[in-house]
Amino acid sequence: MFSTVKERVGEVLLPGDEFSFEAEENISLTAPVKSEKVMCGPGLRRCGDRLVVCKSGVLRHKEPNVFWIDSQQRRYVPAKGESIIGIVTAKSGDVFKVDFGGSEQASLSYLAFEGATKRNRPNVQMGDLVFAQFLIANKDMEPELVCIDSSGRANGMGVFGTGGLLFRVSLGLVRRLLAPQSNIRSDLEHLFPCELVVGMNGRIWVKSASVQQTLIIANLLQSAETMTAQQRQQLFRKVQQGAF
Repeated sequence: MFSTVKERVGEVLLPGDEFSFEAEENISLTAPVKSEKVMCGPGLRRCGDRLVVCKSGVLRHKEPNVFWIDSQQRRYVPAKGESIIGIVTAKSGDVFKVDFGGSEQASLSYLAFEGATKRNRPNVQMGDLVFAQFLIANKDMEPELVCIDSSGRANGMGVFGTGGLLFRVSLGLVRRLLAPQSNIRSDLEHLFPCELVVGMNGRIWVKSASVQQTLIIANLLQSAETMTAQQRQQLFRKVQQGAF
């Protein structure tokens, strides 16, 4: 079955497409991964002896045996540990309500900031942008955010966004931007110096030296969603020639 799935890499799959496991193949979350086993990523689901596609998109593969569906999904489903960009919408007692683009708002305690105490409260106002990560993300519980890591440090999280521009992109583009060797991010670095904050919920905040450069970067990122690498490089080259 491993070879069967690998043959479909790069093809567009639809929900309902499936692959059948051989009798001796099993997936274990604790045992060491063997090269002939298949590990399911986003868009794929194990149902008994079948591997079922649950999202439409292009089948991708990472050595040795990880497969997932690369889709242009915009609806975000929270997951524990993921970092997102949220907007503070309300304050209820000692808890802030944060809109992260999901089906419901998340809660953020005032104690979930670095150095925060009952006397030393963080300066958070309605409408502020926060970069936070999910502490609780369960379908049966209200999502909960924190702006500190496991050691109590902010580590880049907290209130931000003085100036700049916030916009939305697909979750597929977000994953490409957050990849360790992101070609899109490296092309941007050669074009304009800028501050870039990327949330796993499909929100991006960017700030450059001028409003014009900020708008150019935002438009380039939104255009890069449907472009090939060659088309993107040509577009970036034209913008660079026109800018300098």
